Amino acid sequence: MNRREFITLLGGAAATWPLAARGQAMPVIGFLDVRSSEAMGDRLRGLRRGLVEAGYVEGDNITTLYRWGENGIDQLPELAADLVRRRVAVIVAGGGIAAIMAAKAATTTIPVVIIVSEDPVRLGLVKSLARPEGNLTGINFFNSELMAKQLELLRELVPQAVAVAVFANPANANNFETTSRDIEPAARAMGMQIKLLRASTSREIDAAFAEFARERPDAVFIGNDAFFNSRRVQLVQLAAHYRLPTIYSGREYSEIGGLISYGANIADAYHQVGIYAGRILKGAKPSDLPVLQSSKFELVINHQTARTLGLTVPDKLLVAADEVIE
Repeated sequence: MNRREFITLLGGAAATWPLAARGQAMPVIGFLDVRSSEAMGDRLRGLRRGLVEAGYVEGDNITTLYRWGENGIDQLPELAADLVRRRVAVIVAGGGIAAIMAAKAATTTIPVVIIVSEDPVRLGLVKSLARPEGNLTGINFFNSELMAKQLELLRELVPQAVAVAVFANPANANNFETTSRDIEPAARAMGMQIKLLRASTSREIDAAFAEFARERPDAVFIGNDAFFNSRRVQLVQLAAHYRLPTIYSGREYSEIGGLISYGANIADAYHQVGIYAGRILKGAKPSDLPVLQSSKFELVINHQTARTLGLTVPDKLLVAADEVIE
């Protein structure tokens, strides 16, 4: 057999090899988020756990293309378009409304599994929770609807708190509007006075805390926002530096020294997203998968931080807490 015959034979054999052996049958998931990968450890572990339950393991029988916005909202449309050009089998979109809207605008055919903190029906993302229609489905984890409860918990821990500084990110328009609209009446009902602070950059966070040296609030409320989550170390350190009791929207803050947090179990929500993505890879249609609503909520208290601030945590809160960090 001469060299040309051998090459021809080899090429013909390759054409009959199983697609999996040639790496062409491995489905690809696109992951779109406004944050950076460093902020996403627990979330990605939850996602991968859900995929494993559905029968998929990264690098084994699926590939994931990660597209990170690095806190640049304006980059999201192009990142979403890139995933569409690469013909991924499903897109997972989270980290705020901007990423979800970018994915929705980029495709009407590729299934998109979303994780959203606000009502997806009100936002126009799906037709209804039970029957999403279109190519979107996912998880609603309620954090934007928990502000009244978070203020109640703050009041229980800091009974003398009247003046509360509330951080909100104007770059996240939908979230900012929700915070601005809902927190004022909730605070008024408890006799609290709200000062809304706009911050969409690290420098603006620093500047807002610097103002507290002149006009000190009784407590601080960090609104639910992907950018704030990515800057949680900065926020927790500044709250400690200015000795300000602060409530946050997720356990990641309390784990690094934040006083108290209350919100949906985000790792569990991403776990559900992973299961949905796996079901879609197996042939399920997004329109047939109802939007799920988080049922796990966590109250986490950092007792060491409370002692540092001279606060006595009421027994009622200690008993109610899902975790007390000593």
